[in-house]
Amino acid sequence: MVECCMSEMNRKGRVLLLALVCATITYGGATAQDKTVPAGLPPKSPAYDVVSVKPNKSGSGGMMINVQKDSFSATNVSLKVMLTNAYGVKDYLISGVPGWANTERFDIKAKIVDMDADTLKKLTGEQRGAMLQQLLADRFHLKVHSQTEVQPIYELVVAKGGPKITAVEPAGSDPDADKHKEFKGMGRGSMRVSNTELSAHDVPLESLAYSLSGGLSRTVVDKTELKGKYDLLLTYSPDDGSAAASDSSAPSLFTALQEQLGLKLQPAKGPVETLVVDHAEMPSEN
Repeated sequence: MVECCMSEMNRKGRVLLLALVCATITYGGATAQDKTVPAGLPPKSPAYDVVSVKPNKSGSGGMMINVQKDSFSATNVSLKVMLTNAYGVKDYLISGVPGWANTERFDIKAKIVDMDADTLKKLTGEQRGAMLQQLLADRFHLKVHSQTEVQPIYELVVAKGGPKITAVEPAGSDPDADKHKEFKGMGRGSMRVSNTELSAHDVPLESLAYSLSGGLSRTVVDKTELKGKYDLLLTYSPDDGSAAASDSSAPSLFTALQEQLGLKLQPAKGPVETLVVDHAEMPSEN
């Protein structure tokens, strides 16, 4: 079972609002918006002063990424994983990567040296993402562009009979809200996802849609028009042919959404931003 946590603050910071040069192109009979992502950082943006990239030959399936105020470290990560972190895009929306970008693993350490503590505290998610982009451009000679395509998506909507969730009270109005056993150890705005369960504490439904996108490998867009933030508990059976799926009496994700949350996923088509890798090279070790 793989478990991951995502805070709403970090999720918001994943999208990098860079100045993009746009041009309309046509491909495959459809029109798309092609956006060239500038290489490197905007002027006056911070950068890591010391960077180390080394191959990881452990063969381990484990992976770790740790972000501190003055440093970034990643253990046993692929270039594709780094792309998802640097550009805030799901891995299934990344194309053009060479084969080794999925199979070769690296240990990466980066540190900011010449910056005072107050400035470090003020670094935004956008800036930190841009710093990773610069690292990849310098060490992997990475060149990419973003491209908006019309693709199959899911729309998250309210199911027949109405929602079965209630917006939570603002932080501070319910002193026991963070002590409920279902959310033990979870701060407000956080989410835990495994292959059979999702729990979220005080999050907007936009966060639920974003999380579902990864598991379904298809972009999910929140169309519920439900405002506020919610506590969510969802138990379902993974649809991957695993033993957990065959032994579980839990419903499928689609059924669980309707039965447990009063929401449903309906197929649609819509614009989806993708990332295209134009060039990447194996880094030299240091």
